[in-house]
Amino acid sequence: MEQRRPPEYIIEVFADQSSVKDVVRGILHTIFFHRFFPSIRPKTRDVLDLTLPVVEDVELETLIDQRTATLVRQLDTSSDMGARGTGVRGLMAVQFFEKKRRKAWFTKAEEEVCWEQWTLDVTLATPRTESERAKVRKAMEAMLLKAAMKIVTTVNREKDHIPPITTSEANPFPYEIIINPKGDGWGTRMGLF
Repeated sequence: MEQRRPPEYIIEVFADQSSVKDVVRGILHTIFFHRFFPSIRPKTRDVLDLTLPVVEDVELETLIDQRTATLVRQLDTSSDMGARGTGVRGLMAVQFFEKKRRKAWFTKAEEEVCWEQWTLDVTLATPRTESERAKVRKAMEAMLLKAAMKIVTTVNREKDHIPPITTSEANPFPYEIIINPKGDGWGTRMGLF
């Protein structure tokens, strides 16, 4: 039986060197605020004059900080290698899974099946003058507001694909944050990329 592809939501992220970490963390926390099912106490954090939700969970915050730092290091390395003029790009994906029982001949195993993916397409801006910095700041604020509204609109509209909660575990749906995820095209399946 062919598995259905999970819905993928793409968020364009545009930030300068000094703000990229906070912007990416803010977007990730906004996604998790709406898709993290354990009970949480709502908190907020201001990012670029915009108040965003924060999930206060030590394990999740550690993962978000680690993956964001990895992405920022990759963007820094790429920008140092001479790609500054074109705008350095990186991808980050958040995937949510459900645990399904898989029956084999003599065993019962669990497999994790992805039911939703959010992909952040991050572009690092490198303004050179003060006027460019002001333009980039304005563009970052507009982008962050647009990203937050897209997340809220999407999670309120797209609910039918969320699997039922069938466990009493604190977090019924495991998740992953991946830097530069491999595509799922024919080349990937054949091992070419």
